[in-house]
Amino acid sequence: MKKMAKYIAICIVVVIIIILAINFYVKIITRKQIKSEEEAKQVNDVDCILVLGAGIWGNKPSHMLEDRLLQSISLYEKNVSKKIIMSGDHSKENYDEVNIMKQFAIDKGVPSEDIFMDHAGLSSYDSLYRAKEIFDAKKLIIVTQKYHLYRALYIAKQLDIEAYGVCANPREYAGQSYREFREIIARDKDFVKCIFKPKPTFLGDKISLLDSGDVTNDKK
Repeated sequence: MKKMAKYIAICIVVVIIIILAINFYVKIITRKQIKSEEEAKQVNDVDCILVLGAGIWGNKPSHMLEDRLLQSISLYEKNVSKKIIMSGDHSKENYDEVNIMKQFAIDKGVPSEDIFMDHAGLSSYDSLYRAKEIFDAKKLIIVTQKYHLYRALYIAKQLDIEAYGVCANPREYAGQSYREFREIIARDKDFVKCIFKPKPTFLGDKISLLDSGDVTNDKK
């Protein structure tokens, strides 16, 4: 029994070391791609600003999502790119992140035709995969909170997308310690996923960023 307990303990330690090593690797190889807003203005020929969904409360974005949207709008206004992709979960009729994201930006003065909706951005991996395969985005700025940017940028790198990240962290968020812990596991999960590069849950027809974003509208 003692030998078995020792063996189990060693296995647990090894697994923990692997998990932490992958987590460190993902962060270290992407940290230089995280830019300030001023640095992002110096990046040329950006196809689009990609905003990753972060939950909604009724008809309003969550605090985290609101901050991502505000940051993306600021980048848009500073001409980092004149196209924004709102990528989020619209897998159910009664749960629609992307229309709320788009309406928020419209209410802040962004023209509807410059805002595209990715209705099937069910995960960070799906959002990045679809940005490349559906919207043909080869160079983009990702907007999300810093803890999440490392993973998003790593996925982009593995999918051969030239991506940079701008943090949306103007305030503290409830439950952030748990979120940080969960993100360690998520980085490991997507590290493995990027080895095999499976197709996302949904694909679909190509959508050109040269067209109007209104082609992605699903409501009259």
